[in-house]
Amino acid sequence: MIQPAIRLITMVIFLGYMMIWVMMPTNTFWLHWLPRIHSVTDSTFLGQQGGNIIVYTAPILLIAALACIHLHLESKHSHHSINQSSTFFKKNLMGLWGRPVIVRGLLGIVTWRELLCLFMFVGLLVWSTSAYIHAMFATITTQSASRIKEKVWEVKLDSMALMLGLVGNICLAFLFFPVTRGSPLLRQIGLTSESSIKYHIWVGNITMVFFTAHGLCYIVYWAKTHQISQMLKWEKIGISNVAGEVGLLTGLGIWLTSVPCIRRKNFELFFYTHHLYILFVVFFILHVGFSYCWITLPGYFLFLIDRMLRLLQSQQKVRLVSARVLPCQAVELNFSKTPGLNYNPMSSIFVNVPKISKLQWHPFTITSSSNLEPEKLSVVIKSEGNWSKRLYEELSLPSINHLQVSVEGPYGPATTHFHKYEKLVMFSGGSGITPFISIIRELVHIANDPNTTNKTPQVILVSAFKKSLDLGILDLLLPVSGPNHDISRLRLKIHAYITQESRPSRPMTENQQVYRTVWFKPSALDSPISATLGRNTWLWQGMIIVWFSVISLSIVAVVTQVYIYPIDHNTNRIFSYTIRSILNMLIICMSVAITIIIAFLWNKKKNSTEMKQINVTEEQSPVTSPGMSSWYYNADREIESLPDKSFAGCIKVHGEERPDFKSKQT
Repeated sequence: MIQPAIRLITMVIFLGYMMIWVMMPTNTFWLHWLPRIHSVTDSTFLGQQGGNIIVYTAPILLIAALACIHLHLESKHSHHSINQSSTFFKKNLMGLWGRPVIVRGLLGIVTWRELLCLFMFVGLLVWSTSAYIHAMFATITTQSASRIKEKVWEVKLDSMALMLGLVGNICLAFLFFPVTRGSPLLRQIGLTSESSIKYHIWVGNITMVFFTAHGLCYIVYWAKTHQISQMLKWEKIGISNVAGEVGLLTGLGIWLTSVPCIRRKNFELFFYTHHLYILFVVFFILHVGFSYCWITLPGYFLFLIDRMLRLLQSQQKVRLVSARVLPCQAVELNFSKTPGLNYNPMSSIFVNVPKISKLQWHPFTITSSSNLEPEKLSVVIKSEGNWSKRLYEELSLPSINHLQVSVEGPYGPATTHFHKYEKLVMFSGGSGITPFISIIRELVHIANDPNTTNKTPQVILVSAFKKSLDLGILDLLLPVSGPNHDISRLRLKIHAYITQESRPSRPMTENQQVYRTVWFKPSALDSPISATLGRNTWLWQGMIIVWFSVISLSIVAVVTQVYIYPIDHNTNRIFSYTIRSILNMLIICMSVAITIIIAFLWNKKKNSTEMKQINVTEEQSPVTSPGMSSWYYNADREIESLPDKSFAGCIKVHGEERPDFKSKQT
């Protein structure tokens, strides 16, 4: 009963929040609703910003906190059987919203849920633009323009510039939601930051179009009305033009380096320039004042919390247990993880190797299953770029016995329902097989789980490789070690196509090439991969959101009441908009940092016992390569020593041939 109640409350708050955005361009909001809100909240504690906090910021933070509670309760019920969850999925109409409706075109793969959100957002922009224009132009007449000694078109240009800025603020309010990797809001509606990054791109482009037009219209207006000196003004009260211009130039730098041709040719320029978003946000706040920024910043607050959590996690050095080095220029890294860290198949993780580059972080699909391998996490990396090639060369050295690695994540889909189908047909090319490795390992666990009555689907994997050497990736379908599982229960068939080499029909064990397994020595500074906030990560994240809100607002209220108000009396003559904005930004950042660090250290201390137990277990593992060789490449290895006797019979190799998708034989 608790989860349905949370969903109902969340929906009511969200509808009320969207109603505010719909009513915002109307005279009813500006002339009636907003003055009444300010009359209630305007006090010596928060001033007029109190109304904006209640109307714009509080609903999003409250929804995020409720989403964290809902996700925490869901994780507690994740032990229910697959059969029950599959039945629930079939009966739940919300599952239909996750089905693709567009699979080709500029939008990519779009589900019904994403399409609905897109239509709502575009509709909001269209409505806001038309409503603002109608309300502003209705009061512009020849007589009103003559009173200020301007032409009608000049007054309309001034209003148009203001309108473009107001609509651009709507886009900015939603800009940071898609790039918050650990966002409870995205997870609640079944989205991930990886699948939502395209919406960040679209919203970012629309934002910069509106803000660029906003700035150009004002420049033209000032030039035509002989007020070009306005470009150099930094007002103590109201809008600061210089700050807006600096923010716009910063945004243009980010926008220009995000053009596909520049991003693809020089990704590092795009990546590092994107960190200028900090300056963009700071100067935007200085441009309009912190009191108004509560309208557009709730999404940035959630992003800031997530970024701080990621920063703390990335500072830890994780325990790299072993690596499988394949002749096909691919490696599998096996990390130690805490048993309490669970993730779904097709999740991803960001990896940093300081010995190669201290700044570069690269995302990779997790190939392990948290159920099949409760204490291991694996990723497969194919040597295709400079970073991955250097990693392969480093792991190929015979003298290597330790490698320092940091990670962020894992991040992935909220749920996976691939087990509800009768047959799974998966297509991959080269290293694109990695997401399916995690699915196969998960299905192996389900098929061998005695508590599961659900029948696993028949799995057909069609993979294309350029050369026969690349077939070595198939070695990674099963983990390097662990309990034996009967893979025959999975009903697995693999069709491997070699597209650029002819391969005669020979026994699969004829090739004498082998892969090498490297075992790394443990280090006292390394620790298993764990959730940043422990087992109850969603509950702790909800607590952080609540405590951050309470602490930051309390400090702002105390500073306003004790220090600012007795001197300024809300006149803004002594404490200008700029000073107040800088002071509030410092309070917000300090509140986030203090809250997150306390939660992180508390959970780190709580999990220290569990990590020590894992380290003791790992110290008993071999630290030198045991000479393991591939069951596929080593002809001398007997069939009894294979990971599973029936696994070799699952694979059929097709030489110098491409998959025939029209054929019914597959």
